[in-house]
Amino acid sequence: MKIILASKSGVRKSILDKYNIKADVISSNVDEDEIKSSLLIENASPLTISKNLAEIKSIKISNKYPDRLVLGADSVVSLNDELINKPKSRKEALTILKKLNNSIHFLISSVCISKNGAMIWNHSDQSELKMKNLTDDELLSYLEKIETETLLNYGVYQIEAEGLKLFEYIKGDKDSIMGLPIKQIMNYIKQFRI
Repeated sequence: MKIILASKSGVRKSILDKYNIKADVISSNVDEDEIKSSLLIENASPLTISKNLAEIKSIKISNKYPDRLVLGADSVVSLNDELINKPKSRKEALTILKKLNNSIHFLISSVCISKNGAMIWNHSDQSELKMKNLTDDELLSYLEKIETETLLNYGVYQIEAEGLKLFEYIKGDKDSIMGLPIKQIMNYIKQFRI
């Protein structure tokens, strides 16, 4: 039995592969910006937004494949309880990095497993990250090393690559920071003998 990963994230798929969890990838194609905007109007916290997005992605695909376990996931960055969105341009990426510069912020990774169109399990994991105090030139130099498509799809830093150099410290599970709290997922799906 394979699970379905309701995400087009290559990093999430590689984490599942690393832990020998077989998964078909079917992107949910939900409009994340629209959902975030709606939740922000209701003063939802970054944690609530992350949980909701993971659940919506999971349930959308679960409705199409009711007998399968569907894993939805979402990660958000929270600075002083403010949601930091993915940049829409390189200029915005620099603005975000300046905001995070020399600051402690949190990366929240939420996952949801659905079956028969309903959530059957969810989990959220929070990691603490402290960015170094970097000059504008250092931030620009970092951004020059990141492809625009990567930047816009995954956010301003990738812990598994150049982004690691931006940080004074990182407190949290590496797989969770990269998008999947895999240990908790594995503990849950053991009962299904996947």
